[in-house]
Amino acid sequence: MMDSTETNRRRKKITGFHATMMFIAFFGVIMTVNFLMAGLAIGTFGGTVVDNSYVASQKYNDWLAEGRNQEAYGWNIAKPVRVDDRLEILALAAEGRPLASATVTAIAEHPVGRTDAFNLTFEEIEPGKYQSREPLPAGRWKLKI
Repeated sequence: MMDSTETNRRRKKITGFHATMMFIAFFGVIMTVNFLMAGLAIGTFGGTVVDNSYVASQKYNDWLAEGRNQEAYGWNIAKPVRVDDRLEILALAAEGRPLASATVTAIAEHPVGRTDAFNLTFEEIEPGKYQSREPLPAGRWKLKI
């Protein structure tokens, strides 16, 4: 049978060193998770919807009117498709026939603003099908056609 003094000798004491290591380990885990989450948030941030919400709110009705004017034509522009480093757009008139001999331009903007916006011009490769003359760099882009 053991007496209390022998039991006390076997029990490890938490010293200043142990407390310091526990403190560093605890906050090390917290900081690691925080840096990981911040890195993921920055890496996946797609940018702002508008740069200035007040100005956008003042122009909102004008944008709606422009949209209604475009809808009145009955044109349908399919989502651009990347072919190699170029974009292809399919444009259809109101009756569903190809929209031929149109002048098609677009402005490509990076959603986070990492690069300056640039213009794309399109040439007709077959009736209603247009391909950009300029290459579009890889990545996510906002297009204003």
